Amino acid sequence: MFFPAYDVFVLSGLSLNLEYMQEIVNVLLNAGIDGESIGNCPFSQRLFMILWLKGVVFNVTTVDLKRKPADLHNLAPGTHPPFLTFNGEVKTDVNKIEEFLEETLAPPKYPKLAAKHRESNTAGIDIFSKFSAYIKNTKQQDNAALERGLVKALKKLDDYLRTPLSEEIDADSTEEEKVSKRKFLDGDDLTLADCNLLPKLHVVKIVAKKYRNFEFPTEMTGLWRYLKNAYARDEFTNTCAADKEIEQAYADVAKRLSKS
Repeated sequence: MFFPAYDVFVLSGLSLNLEYMQEIVNVLLNAGIDGESIGNCPFSQRLFMILWLKGVVFNVTTVDLKRKPADLHNLAPGTHPPFLTFNGEVKTDVNKIEEFLEETLAPPKYPKLAAKHRESNTAGIDIFSKFSAYIKNTKQQDNAALERGLVKALKKLDDYLRTPLSEEIDADSTEEEKVSKRKFLDGDDLTLADCNLLPKLHVVKIVAKKYRNFEFPTEMTGLWRYLKNAYARDEFTNTCAADKEIEQAYADVAKRLSKS
């Protein structure tokens, strides 16, 4: 069944049975500008990707936050989406929700999504913060330095993606494996590391182009290979918000550059 690319508003495990693993997960999704279509939140998309990759059966409903039902408001008052409820307990920390899903939806019924290489979990970790500083900047004189900071962070990710992982190196071969050919951060399969990084990387790509006319450098072949492989996967593309939704989300954040 095809699920539209809506922003996860709340993941509500209504009947997740830890013993028999018979779950029905309701995914309520934040509606976009028109109150019905997609919203934007890389943190929610991260969890949506995890559920999709786990192969969980779940129902999808859109919710207009401007007219949010009272019962949903009462689930986690004072908190922002995404959050998850299970057995009356509300989990609001995205990292904790991820840990819960990985531990609860475990083998043999569900695939393990944790990365094998510790470095895969931290690859690109500072890109979003560098991007945020860059896009929120209002001073023309600071723009170049902040852009260089973003490029440097992207280059670190590109270097990691181009560097072969240990399993890609043939110990019996006389030829040195110089450039990795893997599809994703930790190999040829999507992992939790990709679920964390890819939604943020997509936002950076869309917003930097729209408001700063900045594009990822073409020479970063590892980065572009990574994105190409990601955009070929339904688990990623079908959970992405539309470009216009992402652009609209940053309309008030992306400040105009001023010489003053």
